[in-house]
Amino acid sequence: MHETSRLSAGVIAHDLNTDRIATVHYGQRSWTPGPAWTIPGGKVDPGEEIAHAAARELREEAGLIARPCDLRLVHTIQAKDGWDGRGGFVLFVFATSKFTGELVNVEPDKHLEVRWHPAAEVLPSPAFPTSKAAVEAYLAGGPAFSTHGFGPASGGRRLVET
Repeated sequence: MHETSRLSAGVIAHDLNTDRIATVHYGQRSWTPGPAWTIPGGKVDPGEEIAHAAARELREEAGLIARPCDLRLVHTIQAKDGWDGRGGFVLFVFATSKFTGELVNVEPDKHLEVRWHPAAEVLPSPAFPTSKAAVEAYLAGGPAFSTHGFGPASGGRRLVET
């Protein structure tokens, strides 16, 4: 059995010159009801530093290169149910405006497209609720933590799927 981390990392790559963020349109996967928009990100490998995983996923999914030291943690989400049906996970979302490369669909077998999206607009729909909440929190300057899938008395900001 392959060891799977219950940690994931995403990156809000924010082009400040055009005020747009990099988005990825996932094709339908076994764990999603259909295609959905998100920010570049994915699982943290066992033993991997979270910021390094975030930088790796940004490169692997969107072709953008950022140094882990240029990533700033902007939001953390505890999700009750994970992508693989094996329980919850924690998503660490970083932001950076320091990156190189061109936005490109590096994984066309997984993603329908990648594109720059105006930061002032809500992520395209349908969007992963955790990514949508993280981007909204980043743009609003907080909160730093939220939950997804728990009841209203869970303590963190409860995210509601729309």
